[in-house]
Amino acid sequence: MTLVPGTVRPRRLRTSPALRRLVSEVRLHPADLILPMFVKETLSEPAPLTGMPGVVQHTLDSLLTAAEEAVAAGVGGLMLFGIPEHKDETGSQADAPEGILNRAIRQLHSHLGEDTVIMADLCLDEFTSHGHCGVLDARGGVDNDATLDRYASMAVAQAKAGAHVIGLSGMMDAQVGVCRDALDAAGFPDVVIMGYTAKYASAFYGPFREAVDSELKGDRLTYQQDPANGREALRELDLDLAEGADIVMVKPGLPYLDVLAEVAAESPVPVWTYQVSGEYAMIEFAAAAGAIDRERAIDESLIAFKRAGADAILTYWATEVAQRLHGTAGAGPAGTER
Repeated sequence: MTLVPGTVRPRRLRTSPALRRLVSEVRLHPADLILPMFVKETLSEPAPLTGMPGVVQHTLDSLLTAAEEAVAAGVGGLMLFGIPEHKDETGSQADAPEGILNRAIRQLHSHLGEDTVIMADLCLDEFTSHGHCGVLDARGGVDNDATLDRYASMAVAQAKAGAHVIGLSGMMDAQVGVCRDALDAAGFPDVVIMGYTAKYASAFYGPFREAVDSELKGDRLTYQQDPANGREALRELDLDLAEGADIVMVKPGLPYLDVLAEVAAESPVPVWTYQVSGEYAMIEFAAAAGAIDRERAIDESLIAFKRAGADAILTYWATEVAQRLHGTAGAGPAGTER
């Protein structure tokens, strides 16, 4: 078949690496990437995670080394998770000044100052003996309002330690407003609150449970969102914004690109997403089996988040991708050209 004169040819814009680069609709930058990091109180050396090849539980020393590497690569921020030696029903180590998470925040703030954005996960699941994100009532359910008191105390403790951003991942109703009030009353009006607006009860968190030594009994279906519900995320968005969220989150990432796009279209504040442990593991294990091209799959997944509207992405590949972006600047939307 011969095309008639004037036929539209979209392929014209794909004819060379330089042209593809010029017309790329979205791009990755190292500052778009946030590195989640785990620090465990009882370790004397980093402990590799079997479910997440290439990711470790850090000591305080190795945490600082890895953080410095990430900052040197231009990564936008660091999200810290702490694993204490002792866990109890109320997660008392979560807001203890000498608890492992608050010590880690202080260390990074002391050494890195304002060179990066230091973020802290605000949730009780790493600290409780039952593994839930809040304190339990007499029937064994998560007590929303009692948990809010613990979150307020954690927010102030993390701010005192030097966190720039507090990540409210527990999915308790009114958590943003309660923590905002607590921070303001304690003299921390400039500490940023990132609300986990849409956090789904997902199977893709599996490897994360190993990363934080989770002792979860049961499930989190009563407080995390039902994967079947999309409109509910917009209701949560309205509530978080009304309570004062500075940034909102959609988690997980790839299984919820539709939700991410809808939240991004409605939100007046930055929207982030979390490429969670199961998403990471799928690509790593598939690549190890020879089923996919590892770097291309990583890049494509990150570009998908940007295309859907994410302003920043929490990803365990943050340092690796940032280093590659620096090393091949301008080669393509995700630093490579194939």
